[in-house]
Amino acid sequence: MKRIVIFASGSGSNAENLIKFFHNSDNASVIQVLTNNPHAKVLHRCKSLKISALSFNRIAFSKSDDVLNVLRASKPDLIVLAGFLWKFPEFILKEFVNKVINIHPALLPNYGGKGMYGMHVHKAVVANKEEKTGITIHFVNENYDEGAIIFQAKCKVLASDSAEDVAAKIHELEMEHFPKVVEKLLLNN
Repeated sequence: MKRIVIFASGSGSNAENLIKFFHNSDNASVIQVLTNNPHAKVLHRCKSLKISALSFNRIAFSKSDDVLNVLRASKPDLIVLAGFLWKFPEFILKEFVNKVINIHPALLPNYGGKGMYGMHVHKAVVANKEEKTGITIHFVNENYDEGAIIFQAKCKVLASDSAEDVAAKIHELEMEHFPKVVEKLLLNN
């Protein structure tokens, strides 16, 4: 049975989707969720879904081995960033080579980088009058949104779409594709 650890910073809708997708799987399960936000809604979702969840601060994440030691103990086959907003430390990436992936709400390399997340991305897409956008699932490296691309899915952006409309379309793509891509990655490794 493959083991998944999820990192999230906010509401946790992608985390919940992954937890439910793998709940009755014979191949993999989400064993833990970690968050940098002690008030994140993802913690409440995990409690109701009976999934172990921990919050941590910046020192535990990037200045000490605290989070690394939690990961070592969990022995994940895959670490999934699902709306996690902090840059992943290189010392953790070096220990989990090609085992950390992220989902980004745009078609990378466009609209990536520091500060480009959530509504910031959708507002930029609308402001630039893009005709399409989508999601990118990619490996995480030492730079924001620059790891090797694993999968992309696209959707149209209408001239009448607001940033909220774009966000809804992206959310649909995430819910549909993210669990399937995670499962495929785990089955192929």
